[in-house]
This record gives sequence, structure tokens and C-alpha cells, in this order.
Amino acid sequence: MIAAVDRAFVAALCLARAGLKVDAEKAYLIESRLAPVARREGFSSPEEFIGRLRDGGGDDRLNWAIVEAIALPESEFLRDHAVFEALVHDVIPTLVRQRAGAPVRVWSTACGTGQEIYSLAMMIADTPTLAGKVELFASDLSERSLEKAQSGVYSQFEVQRGLPARTLVRHFEKDGESFVLSPRIRQMIRWRRVNLVDDLGRFGQFDLLLCRNVLTQMAPEAQARVIGQLKQALAPGGRLALGLKEEAGGELTPLAGGFGLFALPQDAVRTAA
Repeated sequence: MIAAVDRAFVAALCLARAGLKVDAEKAYLIESRLAPVARREGFSSPEEFIGRLRDGGGDDRLNWAIVEAIALPESEFLRDHAVFEALVHDVIPTLVRQRAGAPVRVWSTACGTGQEIYSLAMMIADTPTLAGKVELFASDLSERSLEKAQSGVYSQFEVQRGLPARTLVRHFEKDGESFVLSPRIRQMIRWRRVNLVDDLGRFGQFDLLLCRNVLTQMAPEAQARVIGQLKQALAPGGRLALGLKEEAGGELTPLAGGFGLFALPQDAVRTAA
């Protein structure tokens, strides 16, 4: 078992780098997340891996490898399906009308291995009235998650989690034991590595931000900072999608339906995050 001092080091590192709330008492979680990383990096055990970094013998890339492994999100296609129905059939069409010809910019801010943004992309592709009217962006803290997302390759287990059979047939091709998403859908997305606790203002403003089931993983002060950053990244009249049990607070108004969707007023006054 990973020693308490090493678990405390991991928790402090994750909090400092990404605002993550890690329970240092959850030895099994920490060990299960870090064991594959330790093997990949050539260490005999997670204990040796952490000990090297704690003693100052590792490089910054290894520090980030720990943070990214602990931050690994739970991801599935069409998670909370009703949310995607609301986005594609109500929220995005409303934004299209408001933008009066300008493309609606959508950003999945913690996309993990891509299931969320690809779910949205497939539904948009299957909705002719939205063709050419939406620009999709996706980001994540983890380089490895982004690599998998951009590949568009998923296992049978992954595609069976939430993906209807008709959607699988329409947008994927079987390749051995894997399923490969069509180039048409993959090319709809632009990707970037982003840490949500950093300054998001440099990426411009977006009409719809997805940050679902992320805040609950963060410490309270990090949650407040990220919400502030997301508000700054929203265009006036924009929409924010959080997890079903997450709250935005402030000037963001919950939309009807209880889907974790919030609206920023058209006349919202902007202040520094």
C-alpha cells in the first residue's frame, strides 16, 4: 500500500496543479490510477514512482503524469441523454437564431477521451437544420486522453455505454475488436490541451460551454475560480452546461428542465475572473 506521506504528496500536487480535491485516505483509488503510469514510466511500483518525485528526482512531465492519471474522468457516449436532446433541439437552435448567421461556437472544456463532444457532433450531423452553423472545440487536461479522443477509436465496451445501435452503424466502422469513428465526425472538432484553472480568456468567447461533472472533483476555491473563468469565456446570451447536480451561481440563470443548463443574460456586466 502507498504510504500516507506519499498519498499526501499526490493530493497536494493535484490540488496545486489542477485544483483537484483528492482524498489522501483513498489508498486504493490512488494506487489503481498510478500503477499503470508507474509501469509505463519504468518504475517497479507506484511507491517508487511517487518517492522519486517527492525527493525531487523527477521532471515536470512526471508530475503532470500523476495529476492527469488522478483526474481521469468517467466518460461515456450520450451521458444523461436528455441533456443532449435539450442541447440539439432547443439550446443550440435558439443560439443559432440569436447569432443571426454567425456560427455558434461550442466548447467541451473537459472532454476526456472524446465521448461527450463526439456525441454532440453526431447529433448535430444528423440534424440538417444545424448543418454548417456550429463550430465545435474540445479540450482536456490530459494529453493521453486527447490523443485517444482525436484517434476516434473505441472498444466494444466503450461504444456500448450509451450509444444506440443505429448511431453506431451510421457513424462507426468495425476494425478488428475496435470501432473507428468516421473521419467526417472527427474533422468537426478542433482540439487543445487546457487546464481549467488557468486563464481561459485567451481562447475568446463561446456561445455554449460544456463543463459537466467536473466541478465536483475540485476543491471549493478551485470550483469558484473555474466558474468565474467559464463566465468570462461565455458570450453575452451564452449557455453553460454543468452536471445535473452542479450549480453555477451568480448572474447565470438556470434553464427550465433541470438539465444543469444555465444562461448568461445578454446584458451581463463582465468583471475580471
